[in-house]
Amino acid sequence: MTTTQKAMTTQDVANRLVELMRMGQVQQVQEELYADDVTSTEPAHSPIPSATGKNAVMQKGAAFAAMIETRHGGSFSDAVVGGRYFSCAMTLDATFKEKGRMNLEEICVFEVKEGKIVSDQFFF
Repeated sequence: MTTTQKAMTTQDVANRLVELMRMGQVQQVQEELYADDVTSTEPAHSPIPSATGKNAVMQKGAAFAAMIETRHGGSFSDAVVGGRYFSCAMTLDATFKEKGRMNLEEICVFEVKEGKIVSDQFFF
């Protein structure tokens, strides 16, 4: 970032994340908006473990995507922003390779510092 560029605000990051997620660009979200030392926290019952570090988080995302046989639909809500945090609701209708067709609903909570996502946490 040059001295004339300002870090994105939490609202800016939230808007960009929603825009990219609605286009199905999950990897671009991680590449563009995540900090190098990001932490990604999953619930204990998640088939994918939590991860720390941008590369590990991107590998976690790729592992989740590899579990999906067919995406039938889904949605990503507008963000609700409070301070340096924002949350979105996400749905996914997909056929998973090992489990069959499932409808997932989750709340995603993100923390932003200096224009980058430093943590995400998923509740489903």
